[in-house]
Amino acid sequence: MTVALLEAGGRDTNPWIHIPAGYFRTMFNPDVTWQYGAGPEPHLGGRVVPWPRGRVLGGSSSINGLLYVRGQARDYDVWRQLGNEGWSYREVLPYFRRSEDQERGADELHGSGGPLAVTDVRMSNPLCEAYIDAGAEAGIPRTRDFNGKSQEGVGYYQLTTRDGRRASTAMSYLKPATHRPNLRVITNAQVENIVLDGKRATGVRCKANGMSKTIKARREVLLAAGAIGSPQILELSGIGQPAVLNSAGVTVRHDLPGVGENLQDHYQVRFIYDMSLKHSLNDVWNNPWLKLMTGLEYAATRRGILTVGAGVVGLFAKTRPELEEPDIQFHFMPLSAERPGQGMHTFSGVTASICMLRPESRGHQHITSADPTAQPAIVANYLAEEVDRQVTLDGMKLARKIAEQPSFKRHLKREVMPGPEVQTDEAMLAVAKEKGTTVFHPCGTCKMGSDPKAVVDQRLRVHGIKGLRVIDASIMPNMISGNTNAPTIMIAEKASDMIREDARQRV
Repeated sequence: MTVALLEAGGRDTNPWIHIPAGYFRTMFNPDVTWQYGAGPEPHLGGRVVPWPRGRVLGGSSSINGLLYVRGQARDYDVWRQLGNEGWSYREVLPYFRRSEDQERGADELHGSGGPLAVTDVRMSNPLCEAYIDAGAEAGIPRTRDFNGKSQEGVGYYQLTTRDGRRASTAMSYLKPATHRPNLRVITNAQVENIVLDGKRATGVRCKANGMSKTIKARREVLLAAGAIGSPQILELSGIGQPAVLNSAGVTVRHDLPGVGENLQDHYQVRFIYDMSLKHSLNDVWNNPWLKLMTGLEYAATRRGILTVGAGVVGLFAKTRPELEEPDIQFHFMPLSAERPGQGMHTFSGVTASICMLRPESRGHQHITSADPTAQPAIVANYLAEEVDRQVTLDGMKLARKIAEQPSFKRHLKREVMPGPEVQTDEAMLAVAKEKGTTVFHPCGTCKMGSDPKAVVDQRLRVHGIKGLRVIDASIMPNMISGNTNAPTIMIAEKASDMIREDARQRV
């Protein structure tokens, strides 16, 4: 079996990709990302929310926040309950374990020796310790493992890093395989559409380094372009809703109404605090001497504040006592900024962001042109459902409760955002609508299932098209309760077994 891997972007040579805290420099860098936007969002006052996605080897795993979170067991049991055999938690757990090289060693829930390194935070910071203590004082149990038997708790996140460097899928999976004679990696190759012979995928058309070419597939086409790219390529190939395709000037090849529908994402609201303790990354950023020393520390030891991800401290909690599982997630970071890539605040800032874990709002995305370089129209529909607004509001109130606990409050100078003047439910919800943003977890646009809006079956084969699978976060029927990188890698691990099994049956 031979494999051709097509990547629209280039190789992961940008040095900031490999420094964990470098996501702050790459997230909005158009050299390594697609700069999408969701909106105008009807429930956010018509705002457009920036949606960067990876355009480089490793995809979004090369620019993400590096947090290793699997979600709750019930997430996958719900997938199975929806009719997707083989996707219960008991059945996907072996693939999580197989992918994992857990720094703490293997046990019944974790694996060691896998491609994906999972490590503890490689720094000590009193601001982080203060927030963990405050969470415990607010009644949230301490935990060392958000991927253990219970997700609930407050503690340090684990990261997908190895020896203080980012463990992207390009570094963890692709780089060790590049010597294989049956693998060809083609970068700067943007897929234009999938070649169809009737109802069978036989290859792809792409533009590589300015030249159009067709690459034929003897067995299968595997589409792994992400929750935005995969439905876009399907629609460019004539697979989707006839009305959408006709409007975009694309010939309908296969009526599949679920393509681009069922869009889900985590929406976050940030709390920014000015602290009296001078242990913020802001203090390093704004001091040339500290910046030099921090760089030297990282170069010499691969430790320190440059090894942080998009969250250092995590917190999963229930907003109501009658809930069985957490419905809210916090990301706490010893830094603050208006947004990544724009520099940090001049004060000693920290950030605590909150997001609802299982939003009920659903959006959509569709092409508006037959031009492969034209961005699709994306509407996430954030906060469309009342339950999403209420849980977000409850999460904001919990953030305030934690900040009032003695361990944190003794170091707190002021709440910068939303600000002490924001007190009523109406005012807090207005801030959520005006200032909230994505957690960069889009999924669901090529959902797995057997209902009329499903795009792939339980073996990730596109309904009605032979020789074509989708293998990325777009196949999630429902959002998982946490960050999406580890679950997406699990999906790919499981898909690899299914591809091999189906190939043996065809022989």
